[in-house]
Amino acid sequence: MEKKKTNGTIVAVIAMMFLFAMISFVTNMAAPFGTIWKQHYEWSGMMGNMMNFAAYLFMGIPAGMMITKIGYKKTALVALALGFLGIGVQYISSMLEASAISTYVVYLLGAFICGFCVCILNTVVNPMLNLLGGGGNRGNQLLQTGGTLNSLAATLTPLLAGSMIGTITKSTSLNAVSPLLIIALCIFALSFVVIYFTKIEEPETEKSNVMEGVKGALQYRHLVLGVIAIFFYVGIEVGIPGQLLFYLSEPMGVLGSAAIAGTVAAVYWFLMLVGRFTSTFISGKVSTRTQIVTVATVAIILVVTAILMPESKTIALPGSEESPVDLILFKFTGGVIPMKCILLVLCGLCTSVMWGAIFNLATEGLGKYTASASGIFMTMVVGGGIMPLIQNLLAGSVGDIPSYWLIVAMLAYILFYGLIGSRPQKKAVKD
Repeated sequence: MEKKKTNGTIVAVIAMMFLFAMISFVTNMAAPFGTIWKQHYEWSGMMGNMMNFAAYLFMGIPAGMMITKIGYKKTALVALALGFLGIGVQYISSMLEASAISTYVVYLLGAFICGFCVCILNTVVNPMLNLLGGGGNRGNQLLQTGGTLNSLAATLTPLLAGSMIGTITKSTSLNAVSPLLIIALCIFALSFVVIYFTKIEEPETEKSNVMEGVKGALQYRHLVLGVIAIFFYVGIEVGIPGQLLFYLSEPMGVLGSAAIAGTVAAVYWFLMLVGRFTSTFISGKVSTRTQIVTVATVAIILVVTAILMPESKTIALPGSEESPVDLILFKFTGGVIPMKCILLVLCGLCTSVMWGAIFNLATEGLGKYTASASGIFMTMVVGGGIMPLIQNLLAGSVGDIPSYWLIVAMLAYILFYGLIGSRPQKKAVKD
């Protein structure tokens, strides 16, 4: 019986890891797509990303409710169906007139639907991996392992999108990336079938009143401060490579090539993969709090140095031909980029462990309130839409690089949370 239970746990872990990859595949299409739309509407660069994350505000808590009512597996299937629908709507927009505002509205609708998908998947995957690992350092270790696959998908997405877009002009449309949308449709369909036929032994969930669950979870001070930390963290994770894409890909900017900019951004996501993979080996030995304090400190140093470094300090890029093959092999076209871009890209090593660490610290000791806490967490992931949009608007006034002071401020809060805010405290209430 014990062996059967162990096998069920392994299958459940593998299924959750696969869904973790799906989350970033969908999410990371928004930024490169935004470089296309910005050529038609100056204000639209981060709006697709904003719509994607805005869905979290509406779906975070309901997603937690779905888990308690129909279980993790059925909730995941609902999410995959929504993902298929959302990508389908975006594909339709790629077939319409590129410069029409109605086309952009259709695209934003698709991005919003996809937001519901990734929000629900996040609500399913994070608590289930943490619970399957038994919480603590082991739970964090499984979250970091899932994050490794998440980062792999995040790395490949801007690479593929950038190589399809190439050099951006006023005539570039979403039709250039329609093959990627078709690939996404196929992946969602296959994922639905795989999860449907996979037997998953699910953790027990508390069948309690939703509002009571939310109220109970919010009694924990370290959860409340962790929710704020997640809001800022997602803004940091998306904002660093997102603004870098605009900085490098603008027609009159540093490079003027979405292909090269996409590859540079992909290195950021690749370093997140490296960081998460490495963390799977150290998370069982090094405390979660030590990890987040260390990476937050290093990230602040990197970003501040990048902001203050003169743009005249550059680094040459290898490669001589702009081709999809070169890009997939992480080769660049010849030329130079400011050294500060490298420092910003290196932040991927730091942000790689923050999500799992914050979630792990914030839900520690919540017990039956874990599912409700996860729903609250997913609501605040809207920060990944709001903060990058604010940064993008700020960049229009002060410049791309000075806008990273906003990133520094958010990293400072993450450091505070690791040092002080994550210490478990709870008001005296009856459970």
